[in-house]
Amino acid sequence: MKPFTENVIKIIKQIPEGKVMTYGQIAKTAGSPRGARQVVRILHSMSRKYDLPWHRVINVKGEIAIKDEEGAWNQKMMLEDEGIEVSETGKLNLEKYRFHLDLNLDEEL
Repeated sequence: MKPFTENVIKIIKQIPEGKVMTYGQIAKTAGSPRGARQVVRILHSMSRKYDLPWHRVINVKGEIAIKDEEGAWNQKMMLEDEGIEVSETGKLNLEKYRFHLDLNLDEEL
């Protein structure tokens, strides 16, 4: 597995309940500031295998980015279950809920 992919997985696993990170924020922290789309692909392909809290990752606008209505609704419900207020349009207060990671990428997967 590539180091960037490993770092993305480690970062996503560290997002606590009730907090979110953006795709770009994760990419930058993992070492690739322009790698937001790679983060999307990693989430899509590895969330089940590594039990990633995929629902805690949103876009830079503070919105749920899933286009599929059922998937977006599921993400909204999961976030609300963790105490995050999400509008009917899938927007949340990024300033309030953003997780600022104390970088610790030395943990094992």
